[in-house]
Amino acid sequence: MPTEPIWQMTAVAISSAVRSGEISAVEVTEAILDRIETVDPQLNAFCISMADSARATALSIDEQVSRGEDPGRLAGVPISIKDNLYIEGERTTFGSKWFEDNVTSEDTPLVARLKEAGAVLIGRTNSPEFGWKGATDNLVFGTTRNPWNTDRTPGGSSGGASAAVAAGMGPVGIGTDGGGSIRIPAAFCGLFGIKASFGRVPNYPATTVDSLRHKGPLTRTVGDAALVLDVIAGPDDRDSLSLPADTISYSEVLEEGISGWKIAYSPDMGFGEVDPEVAALCAAAAERFSETGATVDTVSLDWPDPYECWNIYFYGGIAGSLGPRLAAEGDQLDPGLKALVDEGVKLSGGEFARAALDRFAYWQQVVALYEDYDLLVTPGTAVPPFPVGLDNAAPMPGQEARPLLWTPFTYPFNLTGQPASVIPCGFTDDGLPVSLQVVGRRYDDAGVLRASRAYERIAGWADRWPELATAVESS
Repeated sequence: MPTEPIWQMTAVAISSAVRSGEISAVEVTEAILDRIETVDPQLNAFCISMADSARATALSIDEQVSRGEDPGRLAGVPISIKDNLYIEGERTTFGSKWFEDNVTSEDTPLVARLKEAGAVLIGRTNSPEFGWKGATDNLVFGTTRNPWNTDRTPGGSSGGASAAVAAGMGPVGIGTDGGGSIRIPAAFCGLFGIKASFGRVPNYPATTVDSLRHKGPLTRTVGDAALVLDVIAGPDDRDSLSLPADTISYSEVLEEGISGWKIAYSPDMGFGEVDPEVAALCAAAAERFSETGATVDTVSLDWPDPYECWNIYFYGGIAGSLGPRLAAEGDQLDPGLKALVDEGVKLSGGEFARAALDRFAYWQQVVALYEDYDLLVTPGTAVPPFPVGLDNAAPMPGQEARPLLWTPFTYPFNLTGQPASVIPCGFTDDGLPVSLQVVGRRYDDAGVLRASRAYERIAGWADRWPELATAVESS
């Protein structure tokens, strides 16, 4: 039997124990459901329960094991799904009054693959309406809070997923990332999060922001994320931009290390303003990559801030989807989202065309770095988790607040489509998590995972839990 509480077990450990019969999927599921019932009232990470279907799935998995069958690589692993991904027969609300009672009739490919691999889907996690901002609250389900300090946001838009995993309410949360929405909440909650190369995990059904959108896991360990990516990555004919299957197992290459690699550390990418405490922690942490056998150079970049380009793609895309309903039903939208849609519908075709050219030009600057380096490392976010209620425009010293000013290093890589992870690298004096971002060459998802795992081996972040998580008695 496992020596640690079930809620502290990794996905890798749970799957192994369930497949071997050492522990039952029912035991795991009941332990996590009990954990959610006990812990989540303090956080509001989950917005829709799937307890009944989770129990039925767990029972089916145990029956397969008893017959000598292999239920799959994720056998019995409790996984939460962000409330913007389709699950057949379940509500998908997008955190919006417009879709409060919307029941979807099919699985998104990612969800179907999780089910086929034996995962137990335990519930829906909260997100801001249509994923529009980097904090998590909405008019349907309310505010989600950070397990490290409940006065702080867990980030967004996959903030429910990050709060759940950080508090031990399942080892894996599935999120989406159009401008940092996996990486921001992972950074704010002291987790590992990765958006793989654009197209590695297929997008379906289509949205108006799909050229920026990635899907992926938030976990406590790199190994858990690699296992999940092994399952969910791969082409789907319904997504014309999905990539061919990778030729390797991410789990199998994790321990190959990065000795001899060259890493460029940029403290600001040429345009970002970073909180001084975060800057100091990240600079010291980046140097630790030298302990992996890699060479680390601090580089000065002169890249422009691509925010306006990204803004046209993201908020213009959202406006294209929501704008037609604005006149009749705009009063039901989050006021901040409504204001952005009001502006987005004014964008012209010419502005979108110029943004496309700017995006191409930005890529030329970024890709040139990789002629000399294997990886780029930056701070994950420019600030530690900020207080609940500051919405999407947390202030930076000496600057006028605007959306995402505090996370200047995430959205650029939605424009380029490169694989990018965040890895915990320390804590502020107030006990709030700080992270680094690791950005690889396009399509080198394995390289980002290997580098993240190499850093994990020397940093050992997964052993530290929020006080809120360890204060609760559960199995």
